[in-house]
Amino acid sequence: MFILEKLIRPHLLALTPYSSARDEYSGKEGVFLDANENPLGSSTNENFNRYPDPYQWAVKEKLAPIKGVRTSQILLGNGSDEPIDLLVRAFAEPKEDHILILPPTYGMYEVSANIQNVAVKKVPLTTDFQIDVDAVLAAVEEHTKIIWLCSPNNPSGNLLRREDILRIIEGTSCIVVVDEAYIDFAADATMVPLLNQYPNLVVLQTFSKAWGLAGLRVGMCFASEAIIALLNKIKSPYNISSMTQRLLLEALDHVEKKNEMVEVIAVNRTRLRERLEALPNVEHVFATDSNQLLVKFQDSAAVFSYLLEHKIIVRDRSKVKHCDNCLRISVGTQEEDDVLMQSLQQFARELVHS
Repeated sequence: MFILEKLIRPHLLALTPYSSARDEYSGKEGVFLDANENPLGSSTNENFNRYPDPYQWAVKEKLAPIKGVRTSQILLGNGSDEPIDLLVRAFAEPKEDHILILPPTYGMYEVSANIQNVAVKKVPLTTDFQIDVDAVLAAVEEHTKIIWLCSPNNPSGNLLRREDILRIIEGTSCIVVVDEAYIDFAADATMVPLLNQYPNLVVLQTFSKAWGLAGLRVGMCFASEAIIALLNKIKSPYNISSMTQRLLLEALDHVEKKNEMVEVIAVNRTRLRERLEALPNVEHVFATDSNQLLVKFQDSAAVFSYLLEHKIIVRDRSKVKHCDNCLRISVGTQEEDDVLMQSLQQFARELVHS
């Protein structure tokens, strides 16, 4: 049985959170002499002299119906990295508890745990980048506080099987986080609609990928109201700036533009995949449900160096579990993909004549 209070670090249950000026008065009108702000304005042409809404309610009110959740089920963070860090802080006692990750996966789960001196247990994905459910369930014990599942996965790009995710959620009493950073490229697979059914489920998403807002650094965390209240209790007071909140409100008025970009990227992805598969030195292009392609070359180090010399930057994943000789390539514009392919084709020709 899942009992949230048994997972929370004991001292946090009694923690009195910091109360900011905007916690004590959330109105928009009045003479504001409570927060030691500059009353004269800002040193820029726009006024940023007042602190932002610490809970970003206007953004959440616009986001909630898009995602099919209540505003009280949303935490916005400085990228997805902030809620990742907050979740470890909330549930894992340093030197006592541990998290469980399934490599290859997103590296910040382990880094956040390491920073907080929380142990990391690893159960690798299978060679086709799916969950070994029996192995995961066998690895869970009293001090397992969080299981991290990345779907679509990074760096392989594929969705994890839904039935496997559900077996883990239903088969454990710890927090199960499904990181859906790339879910807009496989939107029908999101786990968000299951939040009310599973109180131990947490879903992460981001504005960085499909929305094209990586420079704003905003991640979304969806969970039960109790978990979101806990994370709000321990987050920094003003974690999303006024400028960022304003731009998010503008972006949320243009969902169709986001959807159109997703469609273009999907077309470009198919085109790029077919061209990569035709290269003589490409051994395999892995199936993907995201905007990335994991490509196995005959000699990935040589390809990576050649591309770098031509100022084409891809990600070397060859030292990652199950990714020998693999490069991760983000889907670009057609023009960018053409430049990439011209260099890869030239490299292949030079191989033949060497």
